[in-house]
Amino acid sequence: MRGRQLLQGVRPAEGGIRRPACYFHSTLSTFYSERVRPWSSSCALRSRREFLREGFRFGLGLSLAGSGLVPLLAESEPSAVCSAPLPPATSLAPEDEPLLEEVERANFRYFWEQTNPATGLVKDRASTRAPDERVVASIAATGFGLTALAIGHQRGYISYAEARARVLATLRFLWKKLPTHRGFFFHWANMNTGERIWDSEVSSVDTALLLCGVLTCREHFPHSEINQLAHEIFNRVEWSWLSEDTTLLPHGWSPEFGFLSYRWDYYSELMAMYLLGLGSSTFPLRVETWNAWKRTAFEYDGLRYVGSFAPLFVHQYSHAWFDFRGKRDQHADYFRNSILATEAHRRFCLELAQRFPDYSNDLWGITASDSETGYVIWGGPPTMGPIDGTVAPSASAGSLPFLPQPVMHVLRNIKDRYGEKAWTTYGFVNAFNPLKNWYDPDVIGIDTGITMLMAENTRSGFVWKTFMKNPEAQRGMDRAGFKPYAPAGTTPDSEMTHATSDTRCAIES
Repeated sequence: MRGRQLLQGVRPAEGGIRRPACYFHSTLSTFYSERVRPWSSSCALRSRREFLREGFRFGLGLSLAGSGLVPLLAESEPSAVCSAPLPPATSLAPEDEPLLEEVERANFRYFWEQTNPATGLVKDRASTRAPDERVVASIAATGFGLTALAIGHQRGYISYAEARARVLATLRFLWKKLPTHRGFFFHWANMNTGERIWDSEVSSVDTALLLCGVLTCREHFPHSEINQLAHEIFNRVEWSWLSEDTTLLPHGWSPEFGFLSYRWDYYSELMAMYLLGLGSSTFPLRVETWNAWKRTAFEYDGLRYVGSFAPLFVHQYSHAWFDFRGKRDQHADYFRNSILATEAHRRFCLELAQRFPDYSNDLWGITASDSETGYVIWGGPPTMGPIDGTVAPSASAGSLPFLPQPVMHVLRNIKDRYGEKAWTTYGFVNAFNPLKNWYDPDVIGIDTGITMLMAENTRSGFVWKTFMKNPEAQRGMDRAGFKPYAPAGTTPDSEMTHATSDTRCAIES
């Protein structure tokens, strides 16, 4: 059955040679069964990017290398093709506001309560069912948390004075005490002391997500010290060191081993990182770095888009801050690309309903998340990981700006049908599986963050409007070659009501 296959109807750009899907599926399944370990508070936490790159190396990577498909993918470039039409355009309805307000308020509570107020560092994950003594903070979650403070003040969840005090404490700690290397931050830290945890790497993309939060606060809170600290934190990041002998940025650097061997070489959540580096006035990336990474065309059920062998979150994270609506570079319209990728994922989940009957128009969404057996990188198309019917609410919620009403059907169904099993004081659980009657006790900071930011952007565009005031963001997009344009049948202001008959093609050669 096609639902069991890795490629799941997805193929590379025109002219590509395809191996049987099972050729890849068996190797990747072996990787997941042998290498993904159950979660426990005592084990060293590993990022979704570590799982992805190891999965590619030990699973997909070896199979593709043996087949000759990796070079083909690397050489294939997107070209304009027409595809099956998207669903009718949708936008939020007035009756959606109460639920999204409840979601955002609950999400904000996580960032307010699961943060050390003295350091501003946000806990990577927290249990909602029992007291949680874990102290691991994530710098990416801290970037979402800083942005949540701006949203929280804007929405009236906290006062300006409360928000400003927390922002100041965070920026002071980031500038004066949290260890860095060439301005880049370590991936994991003790939320109470800032001490590096688990020999984690200096992370390029996680630093970028943190900086997005820093710049959001600089624009939202008119305060001289906040402004100065944000400038200092951003300007000391040596992007040119990271790209000294390469146009493809490494995932990070370790004091023990130097630069990591993995590169940001294919489309993923990398866009925000490259754009921030291009926007730097002190250590800017070269313009050619933007065009160096590959934009591989995928096709599923007649939909063609730039994609990756990666979960749905790669189509979301950069869009949380950078406003790609009504803009394109020489390669693609990335906002519409995420619309297409999200719709492809929704259809993929509906096809999986043949095996997992919980998936439906009212319950879909698979991305890197917890599972009954541990943290798993899964999703599709193409099929990735040992999908078992688990739903990750942030997969759909993080796609709110792209498919507003299809996502609202999912969120309303989860809240109404599964109640307290899937809903907590901090919002939706990280994942759940109704077929197995398993409900995650935890929430994860970055998934709670993408839910909150995308809900706010869909409601008001607040994060986009605030962040895009930064000259660094504007300069980065300018240097990357983004130009405003009005897609056929729309104006930039109507981009959220996205799906016209001409929106099927987001990519061009």
